[in-house]
Amino acid sequence: MLESLADILGAVTDFGARVDALFLVMLAASLILVAALVALVVGFCVRYRRGRGDHAGPRLDHRLEYGWSLALLAVFLGFFAWGAWVYVDQQRVPDGTLQIRAVAKQWMWKFHHPGGQREINHLHVPAGRPVEIVLASEDVIHSFYVPAFRLKQDAVPGRYTRTWFEADAPGVHRLFCAEYCGTQHSRMRGTVTVLSPDEYAQWLAERTPDEGLAEAGARLYSALGCSGCHEPGSQVHAPGLRDLYGRPVALASGETVIADEAYLRDAILLPEKHVVAGFDPVMPSFSTQIEEADLMRLIAWLRAESRAGGNDGRP
Repeated sequence: MLESLADILGAVTDFGARVDALFLVMLAASLILVAALVALVVGFCVRYRRGRGDHAGPRLDHRLEYGWSLALLAVFLGFFAWGAWVYVDQQRVPDGTLQIRAVAKQWMWKFHHPGGQREINHLHVPAGRPVEIVLASEDVIHSFYVPAFRLKQDAVPGRYTRTWFEADAPGVHRLFCAEYCGTQHSRMRGTVTVLSPDEYAQWLAERTPDEGLAEAGARLYSALGCSGCHEPGSQVHAPGLRDLYGRPVALASGETVIADEAYLRDAILLPEKHVVAGFDPVMPSFSTQIEEADLMRLIAWLRAESRAGGNDGRP
């Protein structure tokens, strides 16, 4: 209970502090406006009550009406611009973030660190470093919600969404699903533990798996038979995948798309959706053969291969 109250009363990220500032200023402006309106209503009720004998005075000057209407409009537009600035700035993921992939499933959160470490319903991150969460869902819509970060982002089936934060100091914070996802929705809870950089490095070292996320993707690339078609020496005429992520791809339809995570996901699950120019649509769909977590591993490997080839992996 005390932890939840602390999460509500104090934001622990720069974005959260900016959200709190906007909220408090809007709350103060609303209270001032309500107090002014109540004072006017009470004053008019007393001044012009029945039986007082006063007659109606002159009509209100239209310039005064226009003045307060335009003043309120300016205030509300100012709040809109402030909120839009905070929102748009939050959507820009900074360079050099620690990217952690999260898969939502009834009723749990599964986290995958770049080094291959996995967690369920508990997420460990370093303080003072931007952390990007790439979200996917295996079933229905879920929502990644950390009140202390003032952060909420939906995880939508069939696509990737992302959000990011930078925690100011170590601490433990509550994680919830904020989208009704089934009968046990209320039990889909977890924690986000913010560690100092040294403690986070020690935590990673103590949980180092046999292979990292990209290494697991490379293994899947061979196990699923992808290398039999997409390697340069293969007999099947298929597009090369190495150094692909983040680059423009010309399609048979005449369009050009960027090979981002959404494109790669569709290329694996819905290969006929984006047929590459100069190639026949002969690739089978892997929609019934691969899980969401394995998709993330494959894409992590493709990103790593693209960076090794000189591409930074950002479209």
